[in-house]
Amino acid sequence: MADSPAPLPDDARCPCGSGDVLGACCGPVLRRERRAPTAEALMRSRYTAFAVQDLEHLLRSWHPTTAPSREDLAASLAEEVRWLRLEIHSTTAGGPFDDAGTVEFTAISKGPHGRSVQHELSRFVREHGVWLYLDGRVD
Repeated sequence: MADSPAPLPDDARCPCGSGDVLGACCGPVLRRERRAPTAEALMRSRYTAFAVQDLEHLLRSWHPTTAPSREDLAASLAEEVRWLRLEIHSTTAGGPFDDAGTVEFTAISKGPHGRSVQHELSRFVREHGVWLYLDGRVD
């Protein structure tokens, strides 16, 4: 089940595609050692959480008004999906001094039914200093 992250060493390349290692990139955000400073950083950490099946990070980084149930998200993570690549296309606002922002991205994965490409414009809000995923428009 997806209640805790799949083991991935801190010196492994971060799944988010930043080019950095997990321990210097998304790892500390997933482990709650630091907050994502920007909407893009939260987006990258959420992609990494999908890749390593970190249900807890996905739930706590999802705005409570739009978050799926724990059961629905766990069922989604239980599917055999291998996340291959994240491409960030653009961001608007979402910086350390903003309260809202968007991240346009493409996530590529491979599952039981073949390759999948998800293009999305995601909206993020910052509440009490914490970035949260609000929702996204998928093309």
